[in-house]
Amino acid sequence: MTEKEKQQAGELYLSADPELTSDRVKAKKLCAEYNAIEYNDYQKRVRLLDRLLALRGENTVIEPNFFCDYGYNIIMGDNFYANHNLVILDCAEVTFGNNVFIGPNCGFYTAGHPIDAEQRNSGLEYAKPIKVGSDVWIGGNVCVMPGVTIGDNVVIAGGSVVTKDIPSGVVAAGNPCKVVKNIDDDKPSEVQQVSDGKKDAGKK
Repeated sequence: MTEKEKQQAGELYLSADPELTSDRVKAKKLCAEYNAIEYNDYQKRVRLLDRLLALRGENTVIEPNFFCDYGYNIIMGDNFYANHNLVILDCAEVTFGNNVFIGPNCGFYTAGHPIDAEQRNSGLEYAKPIKVGSDVWIGGNVCVMPGVTIGDNVVIAGGSVVTKDIPSGVVAAGNPCKVVKNIDDDKPSEVQQVSDGKKDAGKK
């Protein structure tokens, strides 16, 4: 197997491999070009993202600066918005569903290194994919670690470090990030809606 094949298979691989190094250089150059685009030149930004990313949906907005390792491992759904300083270390696949909002200074890190110092110092590393569902809001300064899956309809509080999977329909927070409550807990009940006059608005 090539080092790139090992990487994509989730095995230990050498990141200094010439093929992988060349791929990273191409992506870093495109990121640098993207970050230098005049802010209101939206069409040019979109065209460059199409060159950099594996796939994106409609209405993609990534505020500069944006950094990634390869680009070709990133998939974004419709209505993706990321505030400034998004970092995606996409040594493995990183996928986002529809309607994902990401605050500033967030990182998605698929890359990991061996605990054994000898292996780590030899240049070996590994990568595990990250998956983010649809209708997800991620607050500022959040780190999502290798191998994590975040479900649909989730809010991740700012400053969280997501080390394990987060189920759908919850608010989660902390380091390590844990479920705080269900999204449905904040929805008004039928009784509340009626008592507030919302259910029968306009009726006499």
